[in-house]
Amino acid sequence: MTDRISFLGLPSRLPDGRPPRAMIFGAGHGSAYPGRPSRSATAAAAIRAASGDEAPLIGHWDFDLGGPLFGDEPVSCVDIGDVATAAEDAAGNRAAISAQTAEVLGAAAVPILLGGDDSVVIPFLAGFAAYAETRGPIWVLQIDAHIDWRDELHGERHGYSSPMRRASEMAHVQGIVQVGMRGVGSARAEEIEAARRFGSHLVTAREIHAAGVEAALRLIPEDARVVITLDCDGLDPGIMPGVAAPSPGGLSYTETIDLIAGVGRRAWIAGFDIVELAPAADLGNLSALTAARLVTNAIGTVVRQG
Repeated sequence: MTDRISFLGLPSRLPDGRPPRAMIFGAGHGSAYPGRPSRSATAAAAIRAASGDEAPLIGHWDFDLGGPLFGDEPVSCVDIGDVATAAEDAAGNRAAISAQTAEVLGAAAVPILLGGDDSVVIPFLAGFAAYAETRGPIWVLQIDAHIDWRDELHGERHGYSSPMRRASEMAHVQGIVQVGMRGVGSARAEEIEAARRFGSHLVTAREIHAAGVEAALRLIPEDARVVITLDCDGLDPGIMPGVAAPSPGGLSYTETIDLIAGVGRRAWIAGFDIVELAPAADLGNLSALTAARLVTNAIGTVVRQG
C-alpha cells in the first residue's frame, strides 16, 4: 500500500487490536481505454484532503446521522491507504483491487473504496466472490447517471462503461438496482435490452424526484447483502460539478444520503465505493467536499447497522 493523508484523520489500525467495522482504501487506476487517461486518478487524495476540516469534529453531533459519527462507541473505521496501481497495468490493477477487497472482507470489515474511475468497480465487486460463499450472494445498488452495460468499448471489456455488464456475469451477484439514470446517457437500445434480460431494475432520477427513494429501496430484498457503488455523476452537477460527464437533473444530496441510510435500515451494506470524481473539473472544491460527506455518511450507516 502507498501512504496517503488519511480520511478524517482516521488511523491505519485501531488500538488494542480491536477489529475495525470498516476499512477505507483507495485505487487510482483500473482499466483505462486506449488514449484516454483517467480523470479520476487523484480523486482519492482529493476526497481525503476535503475531509480534513471535519477531522477534529468526529465526536460532534452529525445531523445527517442523528448523532456523532461513531455514536457512543470508539472509532471503528480505519484508512489503510491506497492500492498500488499504474495507468498502463490494467490486469495488475484489477488483481490488486480484488485482492485488497477480499482481504478486508476476510477481516470481517466492510470495504470502502475511494476510486478512481468506474472501471475500479469491476474488481471491487469481483473481490466479494469468497465472501458470498459463506455469507450469501450480494446485491448491487448503483447510483449513476449511466447504466454502464457496454460489453466492450475500444476493445476493452473492463473499462468504465462496463461495470454493471461485468457484474451481471459474476455468479455471486444476485441482483442489481440502478438509480439516477437520466438524459441521453451512453446507453444504446442493446444495452437497455441486456440490462432488462438480466433483470436489472432501472430507476430514473425523475422517478426518485417524484416518488422518493423508496422507489429504489423497495426493490432491494430485506436483509440482503448490498454493495453500494456511487458514481459522482449520479448527483446533480449543481452540487457535484467535478465529474467527467455532468448531466442535469441528477439526485440531490439528501436523496443520495437517504438511499445510503435506507439500505442500512432495510438490508446490510456489505461494501461501498465512490468513483468518477474529476478533481480538475471541480468548482471551489465543492465536489470533493460533497464526496467526503457521502463517504462519512456511509461510515456512519455501517456503524449503525448492527
